Amino acid sequence: MTDSQLPTTMQIYRAADAVPLEETDIMSLPEFTPEQIEAMAGMHQPDRARGDEVKVLVNLPGFSLTHVWFKAEYPLPRHSHDAHCLYYIIAGSLKLGTQELGPRDSFFLPADVPYTYTPGPDGVELLEFRNATAFDFKLLVKGEAFWQRAAEVSERRNEDWRAAKMPALNT
Repeated sequence: MTDSQLPTTMQIYRAADAVPLEETDIMSLPEFTPEQIEAMAGMHQPDRARGDEVKVLVNLPGFSLTHVWFKAEYPLPRHSHDAHCLYYIIAGSLKLGTQELGPRDSFFLPADVPYTYTPGPDGVELLEFRNATAFDFKLLVKGEAFWQRAAEVSERRNEDWRAAKMPALNT
């Protein structure tokens, strides 16, 4: 990337203009096996509320900024990406390993480091800063046990997720 590929004037990016991640080509997904597709289907039933909202706020040469809202207990599968990422928590909380993180906390994940985290009781709203215009998603879940639990959470939390509001900013 060279500086000549970047905008030469100030740019403003509005949250209202953000595009859902799945409507972009920023994150490439692996080819899922029929078994993986069947296992994931339990979590993403068409009549169920989604426990996630991921939008691309900015995508410039060498930079991307994504806004993420995972609702309470959203089952994020263990995965990795091929780009470094700095995460900044805006509101809510999450559990990463044995660490509880909340508003204004951050964590950094180098490329290809496997991870998952669990959103707190009010969910978590965060920003993902990447040093890349595009990145991959490597699903690292083995077997069906995770997907069975994810489907159970999705079913149990359906009404909560449908009514959920982003966690309040604690200032």
